[in-house]
Amino acid sequence: MDLIEKTREFVATFLEGEPSSHDMSHINRVEALCLEIQKEEGGDLLVLQLAALLHDVGVIKEHEEGGDHAVYSADIASEFLSRTGLGKEVIEAVTGCIRTHRFSAGEKPDSLEARILQDADRLDALGAVGIFRAVLSMGALRMLKHTTGMDKGSSKRTVYIEDPIEGFNEYMQYKPFTIPEKLNTDAAKKIAEERLKIMRIYLKALNLEAGIDGQGL
Repeated sequence: MDLIEKTREFVATFLEGEPSSHDMSHINRVEALCLEIQKEEGGDLLVLQLAALLHDVGVIKEHEEGGDHAVYSADIASEFLSRTGLGKEVIEAVTGCIRTHRFSAGEKPDSLEARILQDADRLDALGAVGIFRAVLSMGALRMLKHTTGMDKGSSKRTVYIEDPIEGFNEYMQYKPFTIPEKLNTDAAKKIAEERLKIMRIYLKALNLEAGIDGQGL
């Protein structure tokens, strides 16, 4: 088994039972988006694939302990990759990508690979999949707070609005509609514009059916 497949298998065991939207299907989509963007933008393919596969491996720890899954993921990735015999320079490049990928942290990536990973992760919050992930995550986080009392904090502020449709509207303004201006690469910006068309159509229909004035679309 090569390194990429070993890494995929390792991540799958960590994310087994992940209750929100950072599951293995998200990992696979981010990896595919990284490869799509890399075809236009360039970058080290090995670093990019490893970073894509490992970028959310610490999310379960965040659910259990709070904190930042990007930091946890980078630490777990470093430990795992060190055991594979991979060179220190490559490991540092991978973990650097992981530490700066998170949307809510507002980190500035300092390598092409890190910029591509950040873009790919943000793109998975857009389009039909983005709508599905948002609703799934909102439900999971609301239930987490109801059952354990754990509040994910200000970065998830729209999750806890009493009316979930109102919360979804605010989420759209706070995250998806702001993503294009925060993307790093031209390739990602083109993908984002196509995916946002779907989200605008859906949000308009949702608000119409719910009797909500859909301003700001």
